[in-house]
Amino acid sequence: MNDIRIRPAGRDDIAAIVGLLVDDTLGSGRDSIEDLTPYLAAFDRVAADPNQELVVMTRPDRATGEAKVIGTLQLTIIPGLSQRGTTRALVEAVRIDSAERGGGLGTELMRWTIDRARERGATMVQLTSNSTRESAHRFYRNLGFTDSHVGFKLAL
Repeated sequence: MNDIRIRPAGRDDIAAIVGLLVDDTLGSGRDSIEDLTPYLAAFDRVAADPNQELVVMTRPDRATGEAKVIGTLQLTIIPGLSQRGTTRALVEAVRIDSAERGGGLGTELMRWTIDRARERGATMVQLTSNSTRESAHRFYRNLGFTDSHVGFKLAL
């Protein structure tokens, strides 16, 4: 896995990132590669916020040698007052290309993220995972995460 690179995402990665979001049971019903306009606008907001890091995992394509996006996630640093001023890291939209799953890439991406959160001063990493994603829950438990809370969402 020494040919794997994790780096900040750029605007030119948006199509590949949206492709990963769509290449997912849940994402296929809520995201679309047809019009990148809202994703580009969202990228600009994320890129302008110093507490946000949108990253991609790349590997050279076997046919062309060009870097291919095979994973992504968003890391948000949240300074807070509770728990004696704990800074938390929130992980969102974790995706690995479906053709690449099962080879340890998700583990590598999450370990990188945990290390990055630590570098940014976080003392806790948290995430939510859709209740239907049982294999993802096992994956996160194997990384040491505990399912200690119940999450709630309200669409606005």
